[in-house]
Amino acid sequence: MPVFQLSDSIYFPSPELAREDGLLAIGGDLCPERLLLAYQMGIFPWYAQGDPILWWAPTPRLILYPVDFHCSRSLTRELKKGVFQFSMDEAFRKVICACAEVRTDQQQATWIDHEMIEAYCHLHELGFAHSLECWQNNELVGGLYGVSVGGFFFGESMFSRVKNSSKAALAILTKQLAIWDFDCIDCQMRTEHLISLGAKEISGKQFFAMLQQSILRSDHRGRWCLDASSKLLC
Repeated sequence: MPVFQLSDSIYFPSPELAREDGLLAIGGDLCPERLLLAYQMGIFPWYAQGDPILWWAPTPRLILYPVDFHCSRSLTRELKKGVFQFSMDEAFRKVICACAEVRTDQQQATWIDHEMIEAYCHLHELGFAHSLECWQNNELVGGLYGVSVGGFFFGESMFSRVKNSSKAALAILTKQLAIWDFDCIDCQMRTEHLISLGAKEISGKQFFAMLQQSILRSDHRGRWCLDASSKLLC
């Protein structure tokens, strides 16, 4: 399959035309209109710092149904002890910057460059991108961020500075999304860590069919806040 070169027009080819490795297109920009269209089609940007923007639509796809999150006994104990405190959309920029910084500190490559940070902060201001923060002693120690369209939450990245803090953030997110009756979390590509937490792979055909139904639902747009019941886990 060829890799499509994007123009200034807000357009994507069908995700079914992606290469075997999931790469679909190159170029374009990260304006809100293009990003939202990408997510509505199951496409996301992922590229190395300094490279042109690459757009992906991998298959099979890793997803997590909110009700399927696996909460281990040790995590359950920590949550019940109140080791962490949680919030939503209170520190979006800090979360996305921390996701980049943690990888840089560990000498890992990161796709979350300045352009990406500003693009997703803009989506956050528009009410489409959201963060879940994990705090300990008033310090941000973990969290995650992603994009919400229809009944889908597209997970982008998470970070952890204290053991289990990112798992705890995901546990709280899945509980809240279940309360709001979200269809699923798109985890993009397989990792054994996410598999251990309840995620599973489905075919691209299944994923894109489910997505097309889900985006017909009303967007849960705007600033997100945690329900009190979302903290009562496991």
